[in-house]
Amino acid sequence: MRTILRHPGFRLLFSGLLASMVAESILLLALAIWVKDLTGSDGMAGATIFATVAPMAAAPLVGWVVDRFPRRSFFVTANLVTAVLLTPLLAVRDAGDVWIIYAVGALYGLSYIALTASLNGLVREIVPGDLLAEANGVLQTVKQGLRLGGPLAGAGLYAGVGGWALVALGATGFVTAAVVVRAVRVREVTPVREEVSWLTELGAGLRHLLGVPPLRRAVTGTGLAVLVMGLSEALIFAYVDQGLGREPAFVGVLVTVQGIGGLLGGLISAKVVRRVGELGALAAGNAAFAPAMLALVYPELWLGFLALILAGVALPLTFVGLNTLIQRRTPAPLLGRVTTASEALVSGPQSLSIGFGALLVGLVDYRLLFLLMALAVFGAATYLWTGRRLSAPEPAPTLPGDGPTLPGPVTPGATVSGLAAPGAVGSASAVPAPAVPGPRRPAASEMGVPAGGRTG
Repeated sequence: MRTILRHPGFRLLFSGLLASMVAESILLLALAIWVKDLTGSDGMAGATIFATVAPMAAAPLVGWVVDRFPRRSFFVTANLVTAVLLTPLLAVRDAGDVWIIYAVGALYGLSYIALTASLNGLVREIVPGDLLAEANGVLQTVKQGLRLGGPLAGAGLYAGVGGWALVALGATGFVTAAVVVRAVRVREVTPVREEVSWLTELGAGLRHLLGVPPLRRAVTGTGLAVLVMGLSEALIFAYVDQGLGREPAFVGVLVTVQGIGGLLGGLISAKVVRRVGELGALAAGNAAFAPAMLALVYPELWLGFLALILAGVALPLTFVGLNTLIQRRTPAPLLGRVTTASEALVSGPQSLSIGFGALLVGLVDYRLLFLLMALAVFGAATYLWTGRRLSAPEPAPTLPGDGPTLPGPVTPGATVSGLAAPGAVGSASAVPAPAVPGPRRPAASEMGVPAGGRTG
């Protein structure tokens, strides 16, 4: 962690992202709790999460847009737009206004896709290739660590002050992120546009994901796991209400406990990637979910805390493994579309299961559903683990002065259209770790010149 934080560009980027991650942690469960408070319905509360995830259906189109602009400028603009999107929540007064929360949740989900895609590319432009796992690990450590207080603070802020405070704090975080990231010096190249159909460009990310064996296995295994894990978004309210006999705001306490596990998982994620590779880290993350789901079958508070800690450990292992694999195995001009295509293949099934879970929670005993989820997730973890040799472990991280940095070879022929020289796409060996330059002092001609043109 100390190695990557010595990188000046990443350190400034990290400072800006910290503000937006605080805003995200405050809003994480607050919208669902708000709906539960207004309607008294577990299903409608779970449907809030569904509204946020549903825009994943448009992820490929969002990635196409992201890849047409320089990363930093797009990321700054998207943060400012996200701040504005939160303002309609100020009009919510009673159960008749729940549709506003759903609409804002959907728009927020759309902006989240764009921010994630642009951030993935921005991190790769700033960070040397052999430090990508550590950079992703640091971001996940803080993001998951904020669960220690963020959701609880959001629930408390809503209960004590009202929804307007959530809007004010959230918007401030995204505006702050935009201002700070705007100061990051990065030499960006305006994407080259080729004379090909927009459908060809649009499908380039999906073709790349399905054409590179380790990426194909990663999104297949993780997508299968997430397909069933999405049920938990609605089931957790039933667990708290029917199982523990507590108020909906207690979900914030459980998510805070999950932050303890997330903090631990973030701290070890880069080491796990370097030891067993990205697919191995994905398998380990998914495997940790299985005992967590089993523990939730029994409505005991101490078991619930243990389950949420395990789930917390799993999240950063999964995110760091997948993000690092995508960054290493994808040409820079394709990163936006590949990132959003992976989001669609992984989170798309989640949106379906969240909606299905909102219906099932009133029909089937939540304990049976948790048991079935544990079995399915374990199967997905096994599938990922058996393919771990497809992704070689990461080398030890270095910065100039620490020892030689091992740049990845350049993928020839990649353009914004996603078309490449023969063999550049569709082969794992032809799309290796990207060549990302290490930190350097900008030339005089670059000083003060804005680079042309995520959150996570």
